[in-house]
Amino acid sequence: MLLAVAARRRQPRSRRRTTLACNVGNAFRYSAGMPYNLFPGSPNLRSLLSRHAIRSQWRSNGPVVVSAIIVICTAIWVVELLLSLVWPAGLEALVGFGRIAPLTALQRPWTFITSMFLHQPRTLLHILFNMLTLWSVGPVLERLMGHWPFLILYMLSGIGGGAGMMVWAALAPGYQGWLTAAYGASGALFGLFAAMMVVFRRTGQEMTSMFIWMAINFAMPLIVPGIAWQAHVGGFVVGGLLTLLLTQAPRLRRRTGSVRPRADLLTRTLAWGAVLLAVMIAVMLACEVANPIGLFS
Repeated sequence: MLLAVAARRRQPRSRRRTTLACNVGNAFRYSAGMPYNLFPGSPNLRSLLSRHAIRSQWRSNGPVVVSAIIVICTAIWVVELLLSLVWPAGLEALVGFGRIAPLTALQRPWTFITSMFLHQPRTLLHILFNMLTLWSVGPVLERLMGHWPFLILYMLSGIGGGAGMMVWAALAPGYQGWLTAAYGASGALFGLFAAMMVVFRRTGQEMTSMFIWMAINFAMPLIVPGIAWQAHVGGFVVGGLLTLLLTQAPRLRRRTGSVRPRADLLTRTLAWGAVLLAVMIAVMLACEVANPIGLFS
């Protein structure tokens, strides 16, 4: 080792500069071609910019759906931000159309979907925190499950967030729960958290960091006012239950860390997803009985 160091010291200065330049260039090419993990298991943001990379990632089970959700949410947030600056009435109309409120949720069922893609335009923290969370958790699940099963998990978890708000509105005293309105991707994200916990549990992975992250997120409503914790709970329950149902097959338990055949997993996800959606609809219809201006009033 000392001889190697001495030989390196005897190199001409120009040679050392050339070697350093080559090393830097190689490092740059390596980082550009390989995922730079800002979060463990997450891909490089460069993948969002290349059409070829998107096609390649779709074939290789890369995080195409996660990237698409981030792009859509960010684009809508930019529109909200511009409207807040130049046309506040337009912003109110957009948010009013898309946000979910238990009082009118079943009369306006599209809000179970649209509310997932809206974020607070007057602050960067809301969308930034949600998108970073999605970027840190989503790619792992999308690679494991496949594109369409992951999308079903995400959407059903978001719908579960709306269902959680309706359940709380029906159980809470008074009418305050019915008058609450919310928007954001948090319900869907908590479904992904629950899915990760199920996967970690099934595969025997260390769960301490996941529990800490979950505790922080569940504690946020106690620190920051105006957070719809009911949506967090609803999304968590639905996402965890769907993943638990999908991981019951003995073949998946035997092949720890591998991916099940896509067609089989998609079929199971569609079947169990339809069952959970039917259960959520039944629960929300039962809650609607307590709605002061609901379908049964």
